[in-house]
Amino acid sequence: MDPLDKYIISYVGLKEGKHEFTYQIDDKFFEHFQYHDFESIQAKANLLLIKKQNLMELFFDIQGVAKLACDISNEIFEQPIANKLALVVKFGEVYNEDLEGIVVLPFTAHELNVAQYIYEAIALALPIKRIHPGVKDGTLESEVLEKLKEYEIRKHQDIDPRWDKLNELLISKETKNGTSKEENLKTKKR
Repeated sequence: MDPLDKYIISYVGLKEGKHEFTYQIDDKFFEHFQYHDFESIQAKANLLLIKKQNLMELFFDIQGVAKLACDISNEIFEQPIANKLALVVKFGEVYNEDLEGIVVLPFTAHELNVAQYIYEAIALALPIKRIHPGVKDGTLESEVLEKLKEYEIRKHQDIDPRWDKLNELLISKETKNGTSKEENLKTKKR
């Protein structure tokens, strides 16, 4: 038995109107998709399916928590995830999902597997840049962060006096031309 079979909705036997489905999502769900961008995940996917005479509307509401590795410190942290997805299912001659938010199922079909849509909704809810909240607010203490601070480029208070002389030459040249430094920068950008 395929572990994703529980995500198949047989809509032929459903009456017109609202139908609700709930799915618990964990690491095993993502093994099928070979997606390993997190340490672990616990999420809940609520699906409201509204069946009408010629189409179906699907509304996914995903809530959960993923344990991610920080891109800077590699520390594991919990990232809340939330996403909503709306999908319209129409019927036609052949399967087609070229239009965003619309899926066309063949007239002969009688079921729909929603696993792919849940997977995409969760994957899109994860941040591209994964930064531990402790890194953002400065409270995380980590060996990696301490090492990064050692290599951080620091602005020197004492500027080499040769740079001052060069800067004075540049300023005097600009004043002789009758232009300011800002005007010269504008001219160069054009």
